[in-house]
Amino acid sequence: MSPKISRSLVQHSALRQDPHAVLRRMLDRVTPGTRLDEPTAALERRIADLLGKPAALFFPTGTMAQQTALRVHAERTGRRTFAAHPQTHLAVWEEQGYSAVHGLRHHAVGDREHLITLDDLADVREPIAALLLELPQRDLGGLLPTWDELVAQTAWAHDRGAAAHLDGARLWEAQTGYDRSFAEIAALFDTVYVSLYKGLEGVRGAVLAGDRDTVDAASVWRRRLGGATPDSWPAAVTALMGLDEVLPRMAEFRDHAVAVAAAINADGYATTRPEVPRTPLFHVHIPAPKDAVAAAAKRILEETGVELPQRPRSATDPTRCSIELTIGVVSLDFTPQEVADLIRQLR
Repeated sequence: MSPKISRSLVQHSALRQDPHAVLRRMLDRVTPGTRLDEPTAALERRIADLLGKPAALFFPTGTMAQQTALRVHAERTGRRTFAAHPQTHLAVWEEQGYSAVHGLRHHAVGDREHLITLDDLADVREPIAALLLELPQRDLGGLLPTWDELVAQTAWAHDRGAAAHLDGARLWEAQTGYDRSFAEIAALFDTVYVSLYKGLEGVRGAVLAGDRDTVDAASVWRRRLGGATPDSWPAAVTALMGLDEVLPRMAEFRDHAVAVAAAINADGYATTRPEVPRTPLFHVHIPAPKDAVAAAAKRILEETGVELPQRPRSATDPTRCSIELTIGVVSLDFTPQEVADLIRQLR
């Protein structure tokens, strides 16, 4: 039997946190006589408006949404290559589906441990269909380029006849790092993918936004890939709940992340990347082996019911590892010093 979780520093969907309460609230939103496609249509309109795009389309997964966007850009430009960071989610976490399914090629740009720079892009010598940028760069600890860098890099793509695509799985969190609206950020990109379950704490799903022609073409590929599901309303309803209740709190989560990171760094055992988070997401670098940290997290859960990340990331130095923290609703239950004390026990 799995240990009972009493408190968690791991972000989960609201449904997992309190399934009965969430299900009751979902049913309250789907009143008698409501067509089951209405919540999804309402969600698409709302996200299109929020991002300042003419159209948006629901997908069952972000993996499908992003591959579809790149496929459409490839067919439109007649080019099969997209440029992206070496640690783009598509290359690290998706079994290279862009290649296996769509015959696309990833041109890795820049240093895998640093953000892409304009100088890195200058080294791209082949025509590309799209430049994919991830905000924030999850595998680098939630780092964000400056606004001027973002403007210059998307302009670089457009100047070369390529599309600019935003991997916005965590755009809801990333927006707290810019003094800009979601629409201002999205305006730099031809297509934008957002997740419905990460920052919004929904059930599942994603939305791809862009111009009407691109979204229409994407809808064809969604059907070809088996994503035109008729039962998307639960994901849409929980996403709408997240937009109402969780999205307005992102700056609060970011501020708490800053305080937590400061406490961890002041403690002196571990360090954070970045030192001062610009979003609710950051990494904690721990001077202990990966297996020892995983065992310690398991022991803490069994003894106290407090859930810490269970899968540390390895480092080049085998005596060190890192964990990812994303501050959300449940994380606010922990004071910064409590988190620092828990991190110190990971050894």
